[in-house]
Amino acid sequence: MTGPLPTFPMKSVALAALLGLGLGGGAHAATNAELAALLDKLNSRVEKLEQDNARLQRELAASRAVPPAATQATDPALAQRVQALEQQQGQLAKSLASDTISENEPDLSARLKAVEAQAASLSAPVSKLKALDGITGAFSLSMVAQRSLGTAHNDKQLGYRADATVGLPLAPIGDVEQSLFAQVRLGQGGMLSGLSSFSNPNASAFQLGGGLRADDSVALLAQAWYQADIALPWGGFKPQSKQKLEITVGKMDPFVFFDQNAVAGDESRQFLNSVFVHNPLLDAGGDIGVDANGFTPGLRVSLLDSSDRLESWRLSLGVFGAGEKGSSYQRSLGAPLVLLQAETTRRRMGGLAGNYRVYAWSNGQGAHFDPAQTAPQRHVGWGVSADQRVGDGLTLFARFGNQLKGNVAFDRALTLGAEANGSYWSRGGDSLGLALGWLRTSEAYRDFQSASVAHGGSERVAELYYRWRVGKQFELSPSLQWINRPGGDADARSAHVVGLRSQFTF
Repeated sequence: MTGPLPTFPMKSVALAALLGLGLGGGAHAATNAELAALLDKLNSRVEKLEQDNARLQRELAASRAVPPAATQATDPALAQRVQALEQQQGQLAKSLASDTISENEPDLSARLKAVEAQAASLSAPVSKLKALDGITGAFSLSMVAQRSLGTAHNDKQLGYRADATVGLPLAPIGDVEQSLFAQVRLGQGGMLSGLSSFSNPNASAFQLGGGLRADDSVALLAQAWYQADIALPWGGFKPQSKQKLEITVGKMDPFVFFDQNAVAGDESRQFLNSVFVHNPLLDAGGDIGVDANGFTPGLRVSLLDSSDRLESWRLSLGVFGAGEKGSSYQRSLGAPLVLLQAETTRRRMGGLAGNYRVYAWSNGQGAHFDPAQTAPQRHVGWGVSADQRVGDGLTLFARFGNQLKGNVAFDRALTLGAEANGSYWSRGGDSLGLALGWLRTSEAYRDFQSASVAHGGSERVAELYYRWRVGKQFELSPSLQWINRPGGDADARSAHVVGLRSQFTF
């Protein structure tokens, strides 16, 4: 409340009260003497109230006239506390103005500077981690021990192969995503030497040649390629794009992009025999045209249409260096290997996924089956690769290849089989695989060998394996292979190959 305290006309109030009592009348009306006594009493009380009111007015006026400094002086303890707070505030402001930390600093500023220093020290590692965001890497080690039975001399072989891969994302250019991929491979141990079959019982065997001793283990830059992913239509709204154009160029394994198969395409975890890993005409027959280690320079262009989330289409064209010189960067642009593949993912049998691929190839550096014929020739063929899930844990696969042009040892190949998931016998991490294959010798090859070999028409191959998941990163796979009429020789003894493969994956 501001202003002077209000005064009240107490005497007038008392007189009005007495008049009210006197005029009320009735049985209880007061006498004149009683009213006079009551009036004296009220007058005395009113005078006392007026004196108190005057005293309060004086005190209020005196308090407003005293300056703040005088008020603080009236309370020494309060003034001392205010002064201490002002000093602490000044010390804290002075300490925060400096970046250094000393022993005389206030505790609060010292802690604050320590937190800032820790945050600054972490900023560099955090920025480096951001730069590594999106980088992928993997390492695998495969070891295979095999022994052949039934051949002229039982052969044994032990080998290993190690692969390290890394994927590096690059800064996008507009709507174009970019990446680099590199793979390093090394290993020791070759193939079984006592077999004369078209097929190779151990497709994972890897040992560099070139005059190296068997005990030399040398790492090889197996793959190194660049890929650009372009959202289509060009200049459209990328998040809603359903088409993509992929361009890949560099040193690569053509089988990474062509003739894939979900259950018959990885010799480190699935079938070991080469006829079940890729199309036999391309791999065992040699029409893929890669170097001795399985790689070649090339260019691949692929168009993906994923308008339907469950079913997609892809069309791919690949041009790769072929032959001894083309795959070794000497004449890579002359008479290359050309691959054209169309593939789709379909939902069959109640929505189970299946992949279907049809492809054709032309190899301008194909080799004649007769070693005496050294001049390269053009080989042309086509093939099919399909895999289809038919149950929660059962997948079927099939491959077919047909040679249309060229002098090859076998001109038609069919492989088929299945892989069953271990969930059927309460071992969800395990798998059981069985495959059969037929490699029909060509008429020209039969005529060429008729003088020395009794040809029965085709080499037949079978493989059975069980993949036992020992741990999250460790698997063991015993296998059994049967090779009948190796090399198409009807008189040759059948070979049996037993093996054990271990696989470590990180």
